[in-house]
Amino acid sequence: MAGYHSMIAARVFEHSVVERMAALAVVPIVNMLSDHSHPLQALADVLTMRQVHGDLAGHTVAWVGDYNNVARSLAEACVMLGADVAFGCPVGYDAPDSELERLNLLGSGRVRQSHRAIDAVAGATAVHTDTWTSMGQESEKELRKQAFEGFTVTAELMSAATVGAGFYHCLPAYRGFEVAGDVIDGSQSHVIRQAHNRLHAARGALAFLMGVR
Repeated sequence: MAGYHSMIAARVFEHSVVERMAALAVVPIVNMLSDHSHPLQALADVLTMRQVHGDLAGHTVAWVGDYNNVARSLAEACVMLGADVAFGCPVGYDAPDSELERLNLLGSGRVRQSHRAIDAVAGATAVHTDTWTSMGQESEKELRKQAFEGFTVTAELMSAATVGAGFYHCLPAYRGFEVAGDVIDGSQSHVIRQAHNRLHAARGALAFLMGVR
């Protein structure tokens, strides 16, 4: 494939596949999504937050739900930009201590975690969530619905964030589960701009890797 292309974008289940491709070091390999991380989504997320809230340094970005690939990449980008990150994850779906330690070494932003959504959202400038059941987890759907009870981002939960706080979701969203309809469809929601910015973030990343200035 490298003989035909200047770079390769891979969307895979197992992160080890991307690592094996990158280890060949023939052309740049772009991780479009893996079970470990989702870096281009994180670029779109921080681009959107900077457009809405300005410089992220000193702000708190909250994540409510599963510590998954999206949460990991979002946290990495935020702390490198100087933003603090607050995770609100159910027991058993949280970030291990080793991950919290790693994230706290990446930049000037600090990372903390709670098993209560309200603790993460309190004082946050931006509130992010994701579907409770991602690709490949369909068999866990009912179990996850029970485990994530109380982690729906509602208007009441958003009221604990700062004035002017924004709501973000990488989509697709399931109203009534991880987010209430009046939140994702309300004035605090920036999910459509966030979705649009996936195009611009990806184009920027590709241009950077191609040496386009």
